[in-house]
Amino acid sequence: MDTTTNPPSVVDPDALTVTRSIRIAAPLARVWAAVTEPNLISGWFGEASFDSLDAGTTGSLTWDDHGSFPVRIEAVDELRSISYRWSSPRSDDLAEVDEEHSTVFTFTLEEVEGGTSLTVVETGFGTSDDPAAHLESHRQGWDSELDELVALVEGPVESAA
Repeated sequence: MDTTTNPPSVVDPDALTVTRSIRIAAPLARVWAAVTEPNLISGWFGEASFDSLDAGTTGSLTWDDHGSFPVRIEAVDELRSISYRWSSPRSDDLAEVDEEHSTVFTFTLEEVEGGTSLTVVETGFGTSDDPAAHLESHRQGWDSELDELVALVEGPVESAA
C-alpha cells in the first residue's frame, strides 16, 4: 500500500512559525494515539518519554544524532489537539524546559472523509539565537518526521496475539 503524499511544511518568516497540514488515511483515534502515546511517538519522531497526557507533564524526546530535549505538555483537548513545549538548541541546561528559549508545537486533528487531517504549527522561534536557520531546520524536520508518521499510521495495524 502506498502512503498518502502531502504538501511540504511552510515557514512564515513574519510570524516566525512553521506549519504543515497533512491528510492521513487512518481513523482519528489512531492518529491521536500516534501523536500522544510515547511508544508510538517513538516509532516516527524521537524516542519519547513521559508518564501521562496531562498538561504540565514533563518528559523528553531523544534522537541518536541530536541528543535529548526536555519536553512539557502545555495543553490537551482529547482527540482534537495537543501542544508540546521543548527547549531550543540554544539552551545550556537541557535537564528542564527553558521557558525563555523554547518553541511550542501543536498538533490539531480533524476527522475528514477517508481519514484524518492533521496540522502542526510550531511557534516561538523568536527566542532562538538564529530564527531563520531554526525555522528552516524545523521545516525540513516536520517534512521528514510527518512523512514517517503517515507511513506508520497508514501501515498495517498490529493485532494482539
